[in-house]
Amino acid sequence: MKRKDITKVLICVVITLMVVITLTQSFKTIKSGEVGLKVRFGKIVNSKLNEGLNLKVPFIEKIVSVNIKVQKNELNVEGSTKDMQIVNTTVAVNYRVDGTKADSLYKEVGNEYEEVILDPAIKEAIKTAIAQYNSEEIIVKRSEVSASCLQKISEKTSKYGIVIEDVNLTDFSFSEEYTNAIERKQVAEQELERARLESEKKLVEANAAKEANDLLNKTLTNEVLTQNFIDKWDGHLPETYAGGDIRSIFSIN
Repeated sequence: MKRKDITKVLICVVITLMVVITLTQSFKTIKSGEVGLKVRFGKIVNSKLNEGLNLKVPFIEKIVSVNIKVQKNELNVEGSTKDMQIVNTTVAVNYRVDGTKADSLYKEVGNEYEEVILDPAIKEAIKTAIAQYNSEEIIVKRSEVSASCLQKISEKTSKYGIVIEDVNLTDFSFSEEYTNAIERKQVAEQELERARLESEKKLVEANAAKEANDLLNKTLTNEVLTQNFIDKWDGHLPETYAGGDIRSIFSIN
């Protein structure tokens, strides 16, 4: 093959590659559950791109996808309770981005909104909420604490267009010393309850015995005792009667 021919082939290959690259850079697919933002030189020029294939100017414009489906963010947070006990908990937050505010969210923080906005808001809200309860209340009133956290997180994120759907607190853990103290308290309460039940049982038995005796005393009248004696008597009188001087029978002076 001549050099001229080789040059033509190379030019065709280069042109083909450029066309392919240009075409691939000219379209962007927006998936279901996403909104598209068309950005030109760092400025949003269109925030209403529909799902499907969207056209853009290659190398000049780019299309940014923002997920607006419900997402889950899970963190481990450590806080201090009202009675100064350190507690660790796992926080699961379900949230979504408001599609109508996706452009302003992108302008302010980009797509790193979890690290920049959501995570700090969650940690601050959890610590603030936990500090309002004693350690025992944290466990008993878990749903109430979760509701408080949801409200506080929403206050921090709503202005950015991040909607908090649900907050769940799980896996509460305290210091080893406090955990052992709780276990000892539970054992003492169980022993106290057992003693109380035993005392009540004995009291019931005593009352039952007293009532039975009272009923028996009421029913044992003289007539009843006489009738019982008659029913059991065989009709024979005693064969020996000592009278008032029983010592004379045995010749005792």
